[in-house]
Amino acid sequence: MALILALDQGTSSSRAIVYNELGEMVASAQHEIDMSFPADGWVEQDPEALWQTTIQAGRDAIGSAHVDATDIAAIGITNQRETTLVWNRVTSQPQANAIVWQDRRTARRCAAMADDQIQGIAVPEYFASRTGLVVDPYFSATKLAWLLDEVDGVRALAESRMLCFGTVDTFLIWRLTKGASHVTEVTNASRTQLFDIHDRVWDAKILEYFAIPEGVLPSVLDSVGNFGTADAEWFGAPIPILGVAGDQQAALIGQGCFQTGMSKSTYGTGCFIMTNTGSKALRSSHGLLTTIAYQLDGEATYSLEGGIFVAGIAIKWLRDQLGLIDHPQDTQTAYAKTGGDSGGVFVVPAFTGLGAPHWQPDARGLITGITLDTGRDQIVTAFLQSVVLQTADLIDAMSADGALIEKIRVDGGMVVNDALCQALADLLNVPVERPQNIETTSRGAAVLAALGAGLVDDLAFAANLWRLDRAFSPEMTRDRRDSLRAGFAKAVQQVVLGLD
Repeated sequence: MALILALDQGTSSSRAIVYNELGEMVASAQHEIDMSFPADGWVEQDPEALWQTTIQAGRDAIGSAHVDATDIAAIGITNQRETTLVWNRVTSQPQANAIVWQDRRTARRCAAMADDQIQGIAVPEYFASRTGLVVDPYFSATKLAWLLDEVDGVRALAESRMLCFGTVDTFLIWRLTKGASHVTEVTNASRTQLFDIHDRVWDAKILEYFAIPEGVLPSVLDSVGNFGTADAEWFGAPIPILGVAGDQQAALIGQGCFQTGMSKSTYGTGCFIMTNTGSKALRSSHGLLTTIAYQLDGEATYSLEGGIFVAGIAIKWLRDQLGLIDHPQDTQTAYAKTGGDSGGVFVVPAFTGLGAPHWQPDARGLITGITLDTGRDQIVTAFLQSVVLQTADLIDAMSADGALIEKIRVDGGMVVNDALCQALADLLNVPVERPQNIETTSRGAAVLAALGAGLVDDLAFAANLWRLDRAFSPEMTRDRRDSLRAGFAKAVQQVVLGLD
């Protein structure tokens, strides 16, 4: 029996799933992770919590599967991207909390960078042309620069080649291999804003611009490769790590989106929509990101991506901070009661700024249109619609960039909500397909590991695994759709004008 262990280290939790050779889930485990917010716009996590919950989830999943660790042929890893960690190369101890992708502490520096140049080229243009990314605190580069400049002793360690930098995949691989492998995977590297996605190397000029010593950086491997071997201490036997991808790219793989033009949208802590653009790195003119979808045997496949920083975490906020709901599924009940009518209430959930296509890191949340007639269900409905309306803005941007989207596959914890899926079909005006297994991120990591282990021949295996659970077709009238889109656009404009 050949099994795959997929480790999925996300923003809200660490999960592990054991898959058999047919791609079927055998067992799973999950442990939640807390975030801390030391200052306005700051978002951090304890690196030890990331590590311990990942290891415990893996052990629990293997235990629940009632198999021996020697039955695990390979490990696949997928992870929250952009989140930035630094640790001591000798002791493996983190030098600071992980700075989470949502963190906005470097917004002021990003704003100042607009006036800088690299080789006579404006920094925003240089970054876009090399990395495919916009200048924003979202990415790892300014987070790492902040750690080097602001945390005592970090730069000294870096200059003496005693410091390791990595995104979450790199940190987990370092710990799993007990320091034998300081490596990352190409899709994760492509989210650091330090990586040239065309030549697929660390960009020396960007490193110089940020004063980042090259010695702190990991080696970059394909999405399928030899990332090292997890020591027997962790799961009971040595297990090779053979497949890695950032969470959104892993979801694209898990959804079987291997043909140019196929699209997926993942609804977890945030929301991320990706469209496969094949071998062409399509340059966006509408605030989207060009990124590497996956790389096999040195050949890169690219995608256009739009990200919403706040999706599921807004529903969690309604529950934990406002107490308007007891469970996330209460949003479906509220939506049904209102018939999708928020009573003129619109929400812009910019708790940590606005992502694509607006890129306003200093923006903050807004609830508008409240009257004395407004009730709990209208507010909850408006929050659910805010996720969909932001997605609609991304679809518009992709279409304007030439990526025509005729249907979209959805995944992530939020899509168990039928009301969300129907609202997506209505407001995007395209069919929405929900797979039987919405854990596509973990499945993508497992497929990559299975490729590395020789258990499957190609990515077509993942495409054949995909099964439809339910399709949602547009039912909303054009007038109603246009009215909601216009109302949301006005609310976003209120947020943007408030920054002046």
